[in-house]
Amino acid sequence: MRITCPFCGERDSREYTYLGDATLVRPALSAGPEAAFAHVYLRTNPAGLHREHWQHTSGCRSWLVVTRNTLDHTIHTVEAVAGADPGATA
Repeated sequence: MRITCPFCGERDSREYTYLGDATLVRPALSAGPEAAFAHVYLRTNPAGLHREHWQHTSGCRSWLVVTRNTLDHTIHTVEAVAGADPGATA
């Protein structure tokens, strides 16, 4: 699988680290323990296009949002996380 970093260009996926689902929204503190449990432990396994967080760990270290087809691993879009700064670590 090849991922095109907006800062470094196309690279092998081994240069990146998968960091999770980019569509999750953290529940409000007032939502209670059930909402927190669901947020942390209950996840879907989508088939098709899915937005994911990745970090270019062996390159510029930028955080990216990758839209990938989970059925065939085709990369559709790659965008820097809003406010991303190449070289930022966290």
